[in-house]
Amino acid sequence: MTAGLILAGGAGRRMGGLDKPLLKLGDRTLLQHVIDRLAPQLGPLALSANGEPARYACYGLPVLADEVPDQGPLAGLLRGLDWAAAAGCSTLVSVPGDTPFIPDNLLGALSPAPAVAVSDGRRHHLVAHWPVECRMDLRSFLAADDRRSVFVFSRLLGMREVEFGLPDPFFNINTPDDLAAAAERLAPSPPAPARG
Repeated sequence: MTAGLILAGGAGRRMGGLDKPLLKLGDRTLLQHVIDRLAPQLGPLALSANGEPARYACYGLPVLADEVPDQGPLAGLLRGLDWAAAAGCSTLVSVPGDTPFIPDNLLGALSPAPAVAVSDGRRHHLVAHWPVECRMDLRSFLAADDRRSVFVFSRLLGMREVEFGLPDPFFNINTPDDLAAAAERLAPSPPAPARG
């Protein structure tokens, strides 16, 4: 069974320090878009987020705080891998909480683990399928490597790169302009003009 981890711990500096996953896109939050796309594909889901967990209470998901401080997204990943292992899962798919267009074939495309998503020539380091057993290696990596680089750790695992088509299914929301562009992408196309 494969668990899912939604990484919601970014600082959101370019959005005024807001929790980006809680921003509205259409009639739902970014986080709800991500949950709706992941839930049919995966087993248990959890959020990786520090701070007050009550702000995510309405989603009914476990909120996992980092156990290793100041290690960036890899600390969230480690906590997620430990949680997935305790849930009896053999692999974990991670995605950022501000990527509302996750494809509905993500797990299939990224299987078997380890694998990472690529679109338009860009590697999306945190859209990845991780074997739960790599958590011991990650714990050692965080203790020994000051760079805390997701890319470096994924290279150590020998991750496959999986190319996805366009439009970019991993478009993420960093700025108000990004949110506006996502809203345009979400809007239905206008009907074709009638031919006389």
